[in-house]
Amino acid sequence: MTLEAEKTGEAEEAAVAANADHSAALKETLEDYTLRFAPRSYRKWGTGVVATSALGGIAYLADFAIGANIGISYGTGNALWGILVFAIVIMATGFPLAYYAARYNIDLDLITRGSGFGYYGSVVTNVIFATFTFIFFALEGSIMAQGLELGLHIPLPLGYLISSLMVIPLVIFGMKALATLQVWTTPLWLIMMVLPFGYLVVRHPDSISTFFAYGGADAEDGKGVNLGSVMLAAGVCLSLIAQIAEQIDYLRFMPPKTPENSRRWWSAVLLAGPGWVIFGAIKQIVGLFLAVYLIANVADGAGIANQPVHQFLEIYQDMMPHWLAMTLAVILVVISQIKINVTNAYSGSLAWTNSFTRVTKHYPGRLVFVIFNVAIALILMEANMFDFLNTILGFYANCGMAWIVTVASDIVFNKYLLKLSPKVPEFRRGMLYDINPVGFVSMLLSASISILVFFGAFGSAIKPYSPIVAVAIALIAPPILAIATKGKYYLRRTDDGIDLPMFDEYGNPSGETLMCHVSGMEFERPDMIASNTPGTNGEKQYISSLSLSTDKTGAHVLPAQPPE
Repeated sequence: MTLEAEKTGEAEEAAVAANADHSAALKETLEDYTLRFAPRSYRKWGTGVVATSALGGIAYLADFAIGANIGISYGTGNALWGILVFAIVIMATGFPLAYYAARYNIDLDLITRGSGFGYYGSVVTNVIFATFTFIFFALEGSIMAQGLELGLHIPLPLGYLISSLMVIPLVIFGMKALATLQVWTTPLWLIMMVLPFGYLVVRHPDSISTFFAYGGADAEDGKGVNLGSVMLAAGVCLSLIAQIAEQIDYLRFMPPKTPENSRRWWSAVLLAGPGWVIFGAIKQIVGLFLAVYLIANVADGAGIANQPVHQFLEIYQDMMPHWLAMTLAVILVVISQIKINVTNAYSGSLAWTNSFTRVTKHYPGRLVFVIFNVAIALILMEANMFDFLNTILGFYANCGMAWIVTVASDIVFNKYLLKLSPKVPEFRRGMLYDINPVGFVSMLLSASISILVFFGAFGSAIKPYSPIVAVAIALIAPPILAIATKGKYYLRRTDDGIDLPMFDEYGNPSGETLMCHVSGMEFERPDMIASNTPGTNGEKQYISSLSLSTDKTGAHVLPAQPPE
């Protein structure tokens, strides 16, 4: 057999293998574009529906528990300043990420690939994000189980199982089912959440002064606001920094931006992107407010003050008969848990599937990882993670901040100011190097050093400031490394072999389609790249990013371009 024939045979085998895995993906007709950008033909929702769906995912009650926990530990003053620090960091880092997702219709993993991490380098950030989803799935599931135990006398272990299993059927149907669920349940959720807070302010105005005067569990050891306590509180809140990735899982379905919808488009991106933190911060403050009220006015209130189901139940009971109060409290907990945990399970499954397929070149289907993610969360619930919540969230915050701030820094400094990183985010295999040290090393430095600080490796004096360490390193390391490497590890190729323009006249990803020679299906231009395997007559062929991701031999991957 000649060398040329041997290569042709290998290419044919690779095509068969890639096509088999590609077909497996296509069987899941509501796959929601796990491994690639969201095409224009699928994005049929208006800006308002996308924004409402994205904000529906922040209906979680964990914010109430987080606000209560940091307030009980550090006092109202320190907690409020910590929440403010948290909100500022989230707004600043979330904006560039949300804009890129909505403008280029890609999720945060695809953004991360082209923002300093490389094709395989972003796998580690996918694991960080997946960890975020099962930690908060477990937290929300624990809260729901508390509600089921209180209202229906269901034992906690069984409640954990129920709260986990009921989410799986909803997640299977992807964005279409999630959008409907979030839009229809949000108004009821808002009314039930705001009602207790408004009632206390009107009927018990003295609760306001009690709230601001609360010094925390350790008030006798030192009253007032101090920077160390503020940063410890902020560190717990900043564990939520990866929430922007879940917002982006919705924002990537934004319609194309045009002169006609520009104002609505920007409003939706800002509100549903970094704007989620406004609602998150308000919920944390309300959670602390309710906790302080319970501590001051309810017998044994300190023991239940950080549990959202008890927070709402006690206030509802002051407003209405016990049976109705209990019913509403359980309904609120169930609605909130379902609204957020469908998003946690959905986004986590996308992250795991993406990483697994990239590393193994095999597509197992998203459902496998829906179950996998839920199973890990269930184990955490059974281990009673609620009792050491602050420690878990404080530790995780360092990893989340290292990733998110590194990507935001690369976009702002390396793409727009230094112009060392390509402004248009690249995510396709063959166009990127496997690992880009700019983002990958920056994130590792930020996470590892801040975690050491968090655990006291550099002394107790600096221990509370691990969030500052994480943010500072992740902010300054990317531009330093980009300058040091001269930006040469961002693109392996600058030409994808396709002559059609990538964008339309308004700068939106093109809706033109090309045939993938492996799958035999048409895909939109931004999802395609020229194949290194020519046709039978030597003609140029094209391959989709999905088929390319399952190409085990690399036969279709274009060679690197020589340096200019």
